[in-house]
Amino acid sequence: MTMRPSTERHGRLLASPWWRAGLAVLAGALPALAFPAPSLWWLAWVALVPWMLLVRSALTARRAALEGWLGGAGFLLAVHHWLLPSLHVFILVLAALLGLLWAPWGLLVRRLLGGVPGPGRVAAALLVVPAGWIGVELVRSWEYLGGPWGLLGASQWQVAPALRVASVGGVWLVGFLVVGVNTALVALVSAPRARTVAVAGALVCAAVVAVVWGWAPVPELAGTVRVAVVQPGVVDGVGSVQRRFDREEELTRELAGQRVDLVVWGESSVGQDLGNRPDLRDRLAALSRSVGADLLVNVDARRSDRPGIFKSSVLVGPEGPTGDRYDKMRLVPFGEYIPARSLLGWATSVGKAAGEDRRRGSAQVVMRLPDTRGRGLLVGPLVCFESAFPDMSRQLAGDGAQLLVAQSATSTFQHSWAPAQHASLAALRAAETWRPMVHATLTGVSTVADPRGRIVGERLGTDRSAAAVYDVPLARGTSPYVRTGDWAVYGSLTVLALYGVVELLVWLVGKAARASR
Repeated sequence: MTMRPSTERHGRLLASPWWRAGLAVLAGALPALAFPAPSLWWLAWVALVPWMLLVRSALTARRAALEGWLGGAGFLLAVHHWLLPSLHVFILVLAALLGLLWAPWGLLVRRLLGGVPGPGRVAAALLVVPAGWIGVELVRSWEYLGGPWGLLGASQWQVAPALRVASVGGVWLVGFLVVGVNTALVALVSAPRARTVAVAGALVCAAVVAVVWGWAPVPELAGTVRVAVVQPGVVDGVGSVQRRFDREEELTRELAGQRVDLVVWGESSVGQDLGNRPDLRDRLAALSRSVGADLLVNVDARRSDRPGIFKSSVLVGPEGPTGDRYDKMRLVPFGEYIPARSLLGWATSVGKAAGEDRRRGSAQVVMRLPDTRGRGLLVGPLVCFESAFPDMSRQLAGDGAQLLVAQSATSTFQHSWAPAQHASLAALRAAETWRPMVHATLTGVSTVADPRGRIVGERLGTDRSAAAVYDVPLARGTSPYVRTGDWAVYGSLTVLALYGVVELLVWLVGKAARASR
């Protein structure tokens, strides 16, 4: 039987290493469309299929590893493309380095789904391939490798059943199920001998979501707290630090008489250390008296009492700073410090990398608001990038925080996908912890999520300069995820370890059999 010309061309393209390399990059980038701003959340459940089909068809293990690497680089470039104006060509270097983490995942895909796999291999793939993906996400989530921005499970931030799943197993369990469904679809297409197992795998993933949705506990509401968010908007040019403070002061004065319990300013909202600027300290205290509530501001300045520049959440009351202060612990690589500066310091010459490393705090802090109107509220602050780390919000909830507050800016990336991506994390962190989250920005997208991860009130978009008041629902109780921790991660690592042992035993038995011939 003669192949049709189109089929022959298709075969030649898939055989070409250059075409396959390009397809791997594009296929790896596809899942980025599931995140904001496109927010095609449903795409995540099928977006890995083209990449996995390509990798499983690789003729050699080396080729599968290469296409895993290239796809990982494509994914990172797509999810972080908004960093290009700041890092320029250096973002290609970072994507290439971190993309290497997906090379072993490519080997797993080819090993378990390559050729014509039977039911046993497909059953193993339904566990091992998602576990391998979670392993990759865990490693790249290390703050010194860039942090957990763009975890696949985070793409489901607006899907109520997925948020319920997150309350049980965190973003990790959501990601495991997403990759599990993709794996089942790949097997359904490429493994005719094991389609029953593939369908069963997809049904199990659906059943897990259904069981969690139907039987997992939900937070018990316990009143509300009135929180005001002050978003000054874009303030550029000479004197921008002082003019931004003036605008924040003006917006805050508008809150007088609205009976708010807390006013939140964004990241770097105060550009001078309050120990060196008693005039600013007095103005903030006067604002607190005027509004009748404490202000949670964020100071980005060289400290008067310690060497170096810190980004600090500072609580200010009617008499001035209350003494509650949190110094940011997890800094943005290249944005706030340069890893191995002696080796990579050249990045400052090709982009907007940090000219001086910021200093780190040593511990998370839970702040107590004064017991006005019967609301002695416990607040857990996070600064910008830290809202991407599920362990930090879980720690604050475990320490008793009733309200999570993330102070952010994103002013450098105002017209990109970054503000919407960042704001979406508030819903996920709230659902995981059963603690509402306020995401307050200088510019960007300010938003509030309730204890189930649902958006409360009006989102302040990138074009807004305003103060908004939110009646934020509180909740009592502890979510399963806060109680049990990252069991989905440990389960994935256990699956990978058991698979490694089985593969080793198979190799040893094969070696012994060959030696006995």
